[in-house]
Amino acid sequence: MSSEISSVRVRFAPSPTGYLHVGGARSALFNYLFAKKNNGKLILRIEDTDQARSTEESLQKMIQDLKWLGLNWDEGPHPETLKDRGPLAPYRQSARQEIYKKMALELLEGGKAYYCFMSEEEVEAQREKLKTSENNGKNNIAAQTHVESPYENLSLAAAHVRLQNGEKAVVRFKTRHLKKDYILRDLIRGEVRFPSDMVGDFVLLRSDGMPVYNFCCVVDDYLMKISHVLRAEEHLPNTLRQLMIYEGFNWAPPFFGHISLVLDEDRQKLSKRKGAVACEQFKKDGYLPEALVNYLALLGWTHPDQKEILSLNEMCESFSLDRVHPSGAIFDRVKLKWINAQHLRALPSAEIYKKIEPFLNQAGLQLPHDLNWQIQSVELFKPYMEILSDAVSLYSPLDDDKFEIAKESAETLLLESTRVVLRAWQEAVSAHPKESFSEVEFLAIQDEVKNKSGQKGKNLFFPIRIALIGKPHGAELKILVPLMNKNSILMRVGKALEKC
Repeated sequence: MSSEISSVRVRFAPSPTGYLHVGGARSALFNYLFAKKNNGKLILRIEDTDQARSTEESLQKMIQDLKWLGLNWDEGPHPETLKDRGPLAPYRQSARQEIYKKMALELLEGGKAYYCFMSEEEVEAQREKLKTSENNGKNNIAAQTHVESPYENLSLAAAHVRLQNGEKAVVRFKTRHLKKDYILRDLIRGEVRFPSDMVGDFVLLRSDGMPVYNFCCVVDDYLMKISHVLRAEEHLPNTLRQLMIYEGFNWAPPFFGHISLVLDEDRQKLSKRKGAVACEQFKKDGYLPEALVNYLALLGWTHPDQKEILSLNEMCESFSLDRVHPSGAIFDRVKLKWINAQHLRALPSAEIYKKIEPFLNQAGLQLPHDLNWQIQSVELFKPYMEILSDAVSLYSPLDDDKFEIAKESAETLLLESTRVVLRAWQEAVSAHPKESFSEVEFLAIQDEVKNKSGQKGKNLFFPIRIALIGKPHGAELKILVPLMNKNSILMRVGKALEKC
């Protein structure tokens, strides 16, 4: 079955019951790329029929995350006002209840569905009976749990009388007359065969009138003219029920493609127990959206030329479903950091500083506002940054207000040679004719102190480190010193001498 049709319409349909998981973001991305490659449209549909768990706050956060990632949609809630935009509104399932009721009635009137008045206790009792029934056999688990409703052939008129008398009923889809296999030609996984007896008569509307997921999904995909359903592999078991519903309405189903799961290193479903899995957390940790999108695209898809560092436009131009793999994709956080570093270091230094500045401010660092100093600092620190938050530890030693002599310096400060080195360092810095130091000038002063003090190795370097960053181990001094001024260095060596 070809995926080339005249009008491509795909959808991303999250439930606003929590954060946007990177697995969900990857599904949104693949739909976005497929739409852009085929001059199609991406629809954002909100599946919020779970009223107990769905929240407006979750919806707002999901939309903010999608905007941050740059995955803009053509129809659905407006990214700012959240009001629907598009010709097929509403795009929230909670606002489509009358549509589902109307469609359920169509199946009821066509004899494809029926009202079932079984109580929850009756349903459970029958399931328990079926599980132990010798007639079903021990190995046919699906058959053992099929509900056989005594109301399957109850007339619609008789059902309406009972409903008017206050009885509660679910609407079930009839399946027992469907004696065939359903074949799905999955765009990613190839042919998938579903025996019809895998499911029994399943619920379309609950007794309170709320529709179930599979029913909403089919109705919405058809009415919103969705051409391709690209979704996670975990939805594959839902497909049989959905194909049956399409057949019940005599509707042509869309093309389906089931994307592999995102897995942890142990090949289990990605879990926050192993680290961040929410897009919002990656943003807080200092990942660039373009880097996260780049990495997510490589989870199950490969570029035709095996390129790994890609812009969103490059992905749109080269994306195709025939390069999407059906096997699970391992979420490698080390690889993600490497990709982020490539994107980060490719940015102009002034832009990098703007991106790291919120992290520096959040850490309370007091740093120069001079643009030249900021650009110089980025040029020096850029090779050591993988994510934006790395800047905090790199820049912290430059804040005079944060400078203090660490406890780990005590042993070095007790040595008689340390005071000799610090005095020589203080004199050499004081004699320096400029307010700043180049790397070459710093190394020359260090050699001068070595000659004057007669010290070398750790007896030389540890005291100088303590006089600059407050501890004997840490950042490379030749990188830091060019970013410090003379007064700052003299203040620091003075504090170190007070501890000797």
